Amino acid sequence: MIVRIMGEGQVRLDDSHLAELNELDDELLAETKSGDEEGFRRTLGALLDAVRRLGTPHPDDSLEPSELILPSPEATLTDVRKMLNDTEGLIPG
Repeated sequence: MIVRIMGEGQVRLDDSHLAELNELDDELLAETKSGDEEGFRRTLGALLDAVRRLGTPHPDDSLEPSELILPSPEATLTDVRKMLNDTEGLIPG
C-alpha cells in the first residue's frame, strides 16, 4: 500500500501493519471527536512515526496514486476533522 503523509511524500507500507495503525487511528478519531488537543497531538505524532518506522520511503521521482493520505504533523484538530468528514477514521478498517 502507498501512503502519503501530506508535505512529506510517499511511503510503501505492508498491509500486515494495518492492525497496529488502526489502533492509533481509533485513538486519534476519539480524540478528534472529543476535542482532546493534547491527546490528538500525541496520537497524530505516534501514527505518523509508526508509518515512517514501518514503511519504506517511496522514491520522489516515482509518483503513484496514494491509497491512504495522512495529515501533516502540523495539521490542526480542525484540519483532521475536515479530512475525516464523518468517516470511521483515516486508516481503512
